[in-house]
Amino acid sequence: MLYDMARYVYRSKFSEARFERRCLLEYAEVFSTVCVDAAYYKFPGRSYLQGLASQVPEDFLFGFKVTDAITLKRFPNLPRFGEKAGKPNPDFLNAELFATSFLAPCEEFRKQIGILMFEFSHFHATDYPRGREFVAALDQFLAAIPQGWPYGVEIRNKSFLHPEYFAVLEKHGVTHVFTSWEGMPPIDEQIVMPGSFTTADRVAARLLLRPGRGYAQAVEMFSPYAELRDPYPEVRQAGARLISAGARSPTQPKRTFVFVNNRLEGNALHTIQAMIELAQTTLPPS
Repeated sequence: MLYDMARYVYRSKFSEARFERRCLLEYAEVFSTVCVDAAYYKFPGRSYLQGLASQVPEDFLFGFKVTDAITLKRFPNLPRFGEKAGKPNPDFLNAELFATSFLAPCEEFRKQIGILMFEFSHFHATDYPRGREFVAALDQFLAAIPQGWPYGVEIRNKSFLHPEYFAVLEKHGVTHVFTSWEGMPPIDEQIVMPGSFTTADRVAARLLLRPGRGYAQAVEMFSPYAELRDPYPEVRQAGARLISAGARSPTQPKRTFVFVNNRLEGNALHTIQAMIELAQTTLPPS
């Protein structure tokens, strides 16, 4: 099980800086994909992407969260936003900015990108009084961005999970990202919603928080994430079903991306191991 701390010792001491630089290399010896959250906070540059790609095999696939400059309708009141905090974002759903500042640096590494995820934070009534208004804006945006990339959309308004939303994603060949989050329905409920599997070639999920549990509460419960503390059998079963669904595709196996956070059960590696073992009991023989 990851990680071997001896690989990151420098001058007889564990080096956090060395770990940050090289842990992906060890990770890629075990797993074939990873979700890169860093791209959410800053547009990725070529040198950064090259640094990631240089540490993994050629068949390793990255999942990237699209930079929040594109997906935030209003900047949160957080110190990192400075003078923009609390103000409307003029570049929300700016297709041209997305193409030039996000996709352009990614082009060289396109073969190693498994999915690009637009994560939309919870919208308030002042943002979109009705879900159909968000769906209309999303429809227009997805029609304007360059085609042929593996896009996914993650939303955090449970009331937006309706047939019109799924239909727009299917229309544009975009994957609905099943999300375990504080205010969202459990994954097993999302899976059975009609039309929720919006693409034939990809399945994607981000298992982040147990529904009903806030982020701060999860941090307090689980930090420093060294052990499994609160098993969540239902999400494990749902994750295993998603893995199995991808493998059981009637035409060809789907590419399945199930990303897990430490704040779900306390230790993501243990959660992933449990889901894989469950999936193996239901997968068809090779």
